Order: sequence, then C-alpha cells, then structure tokens
Amino acid sequence: MKEDIIHSAEFLGSCTKLKDCPPPKMPEYAFIGRSNVGKSSLINMLTGRRKLAKISRSPGKTKTINHFLVNESWYLVDLPGYGFAKISKTDRASWKKMINEYLLGRQNLLSTFLLVDARLEMQKSDESFIEFMGGQGLPFVILFTKSDKLKLNQLNKNIAAFRKRLSVNWAELPLMITTSANTKLGREEILDFIRESRKVFDKT
Repeated sequence: MKEDIIHSAEFLGSCTKLKDCPPPKMPEYAFIGRSNVGKSSLINMLTGRRKLAKISRSPGKTKTINHFLVNESWYLVDLPGYGFAKISKTDRASWKKMINEYLLGRQNLLSTFLLVDARLEMQKSDESFIEFMGGQGLPFVILFTKSDKLKLNQLNKNIAAFRKRLSVNWAELPLMITTSANTKLGREEILDFIRESRKVFDKT
C-alpha cells in the first residue's frame, strides 16, 4: 500500500486555545483560507471522506481549531476562515488571536496550506495573511481552489497574475498547487508534499 493513501481519518476534537490542542507528538498540517473558499470540500476530497469536514453555504462555519487524525500518524487541522464572514469585530479579533497563537506556538506544525480561490484576483485578506506568514518565517503552501470552474486559459492567466503580484516582494515564491475538490486535481501532489515533509519530523 502506498504511504500516501488515506486509509483512516477521524475527528479528534475542537478547541479555542493552543494549550488544549492534542499532544504535539505527530506531524501536523493546517488548512486555512478566506470564508467560502472551499476548505471543507477540499479536506473531504483529500481524505476521501465525504462528510469529515462539515460544509456550509454560510461563510464562517468553522469557529474553532479542529483536529483530525489521519492514518493514525499525522494531524490535519481545519482552521477558521477569514475575510468576508459576517461576524462581529469582537469575534473577528478573537479568531485572529486564536489563529495567530496556534500558528506561532504549535511546535509540531510542519506547514500551513493557504487556500485561495482561483477564480479571483489576489484578495487583500489573502495578501495580508501571506505577508504575515512570510514575516514570521512560517512555512506554507498555496492551494488554488475551484480550478474546475474556469477554462484552462483563464485559470493560467489568473495564476500568472497572482505569481506576478507576489514576485514584487518575494525573491522566492512559495510552492503553489492547483486543486479541485470535484475532479480531485492536486490531491496526489498535496499528499506527496505531506509524505516528504513528514520525513523531516521523523528525523527529529
């Protein structure tokens, strides 16, 4: 059996504080993006579980740090979305504090997958999050979602524009993977990245 095949995935629990996360004994990967970017659908596609992460038509469904145990060997984390979710300023500030505390303090977090809607030009909230990750030296991978909603020429054009805008401030661009929850595009590439990066954790 190939190591990257998902044979088990289970929900472990939710929390709002770093200290309440599961023991950091396994490699961990977080998923984050603007509200309604297709995060839950992509997580379900990646794990092969249709209802592992709850999908909602209402932005801002995820409000906690949600841990899943995959193959009994690594953690997948579903983080709250950001951007246009209709939440109060107080809740928005609380979510930001929670997410930042997690990203900066979770010692077994190997990488964060930032989901970006391939149909849109770079959004200010995405740019701000990328600047934050870069400024803190935190490893991350950009996943372009909903690629099947565009014709190939338009998809390539949008991604090229995104890369060009990032190149203004970035000497070396982060890894970018084009995905689709419907066609499973990008699944093998994401799992290959996880498999390879886990080797670093296993050596520590």
